[in-house]
Amino acid sequence: MTDAERNRLGGRVRRYAKVGAEVGGFAVWAAGSRLFGLATSDDKLAKELRRALGGLKGPIMKVAQMLATIPDFLPADYAAELAHLQTNAPPMGWPFVRRRMTAELGADWQNKFGSFDRAAAAAASLGQVHHATDGKGRQLACKLQYPDMQSVVEADLSQLKLVLAIHRRLDAAIDTTEIAEEIGARLREELDYVLEARHMRLYQDMLAPFKEIHIPETLPDLSTPRLLTMSWLEGKSVLAVKDGSLDIRNHVARNMFRAWWHPFCRYGAIHGDPHLGNYTVRDGDHGLNLFDFGCIRTFRPSFVKGVVDLYRALQNDDRDLAVSAYETWGFRGLSRDLMDVLNIWAAFIYGPLLDDRVRSIADGVAPGDYGRREAYLVHTKLRELGPVTLPREFVFMDRAAIGLGAVFLHLRAELNFHELFNNEIEGFDVDDLGRRQETAFMQAGVPLPT
Repeated sequence: MTDAERNRLGGRVRRYAKVGAEVGGFAVWAAGSRLFGLATSDDKLAKELRRALGGLKGPIMKVAQMLATIPDFLPADYAAELAHLQTNAPPMGWPFVRRRMTAELGADWQNKFGSFDRAAAAAASLGQVHHATDGKGRQLACKLQYPDMQSVVEADLSQLKLVLAIHRRLDAAIDTTEIAEEIGARLREELDYVLEARHMRLYQDMLAPFKEIHIPETLPDLSTPRLLTMSWLEGKSVLAVKDGSLDIRNHVARNMFRAWWHPFCRYGAIHGDPHLGNYTVRDGDHGLNLFDFGCIRTFRPSFVKGVVDLYRALQNDDRDLAVSAYETWGFRGLSRDLMDVLNIWAAFIYGPLLDDRVRSIADGVAPGDYGRREAYLVHTKLRELGPVTLPREFVFMDRAAIGLGAVFLHLRAELNFHELFNNEIEGFDVDDLGRRQETAFMQAGVPLPT
C-alpha cells in the first residue's frame, strides 16, 4: 500500500469514526429518551441533532438539507434546526488548490488560463468554484472537487442508513428504504463531473427553444472527472428581484417553470435541486441562468405518463386512472383508504396546475410552511395505514416539485400555472417522448433511464 493509499484509507476511517460518533451518539440518545419515556421534547431532540451535525461538512450536510426540504418527513422542529446549519464548507486554501489543480491538469496548469483567482468565488459541500479567464479573456468558472470525496460520500451514506433505520423504528408511517437508495445514487452521480458536463449538453438541447434560459458551456480540454470548467454567466440572486415589479417577478417565475417542466414533460428529466442558489437573473432582459447539473434525475417515459395520467384523473375524478398512475410510479398494495391519503398530497401538488386562473402557487402560504399542513395530514393518516414505501423515482420528483414551488412563493409570482402546464403536455404521447428522449440522451452521452 502506497503512502497516498494509506492517507486515503486513514481519512476514510477518521470520517467514519467522526460521523459515526456524532450521528450515532445522537441516535442512541434520542432512541433511549423515547424508549424509557424520558421527558424530552422534539425541540430538545432537534437541537441535539443540530449539535451532532453542526461540526460536520461535506455530503452529510447535503443529505440533511435534502431531508429538511421534504415536508413533514422530519418534525417541524427538526427541519427548522437543520435549516440553521451552515451548508457552505470552508474553502480550500491556495496551496491546497494549487496541488489539486496540478493533479487534474498537470504541472503547467496555470499556463492554460489567462488568470485564475486564488480565492474561491463559492464553496459548497462537494467542491468549490474559482473564477478564471482563458487566453482570450473569456470569463470562466472552474468547479474543483474536494479530494477523496468518494470515500467521504460512502462514509456519510452509511450513517444515513443508520439514521433512516432508526427513523423506521420510531415512525411507522413511511418505509425509508427506497429513500436511502435514491439519495445514495444521486450523491454518487454528483461526484462524476464528466456526467455533469453531459447533463449540461442535454439541457442546452432540451431548453434550446427558450432563448431567455441560459446554460453554461463546458470546456472539455480544461475539465476532468473532478474538475469542471465552464463559461461564467453573470447574474444576480433570484432574491434580488423579489421586491421588483410583478411583471419582472412573473417573468423570472415563468422561465423557471419552463426550465423545470419542459425537460420533464418532453424528455423525462428534471433538475433535482431547484433551490435559490442554482439560479441567477440576468441584467437587462431578466433572463434566467441555470446552474449545478450534478443532481439530474431522469425517468422512464412510463413514469412521465403516470404524472400526466394522475393530472387527468384528478381533473376528471377518474379513480381507475388514478390507481393506474400510482401503480405506474411503483406504489403497491393500494387499498381504497391508502389511495385517498395519497390523493390528499396529489391534490396539493397538482392544485395550481388544475386551477385555470391567475394565482400564486399557494395562496396565503409562507415559504417555510409550503406543504406542511397537507403533509402533516398525510403523515398522520399513514401512521394508521402504513408503512408505505415511497418508490425511488417518486422521491426526487416530489422533493424537486416542493423546492420549485417554494421559489415561486419567494418571488410572490402570480401566473396561470394551469395554462403553462397544459402548454407543456399538449399532444402528450408516451411513444413520442420515448423517441425524443432516446435521441437527445444519446447525442449528449447520457444513459437512458432503466
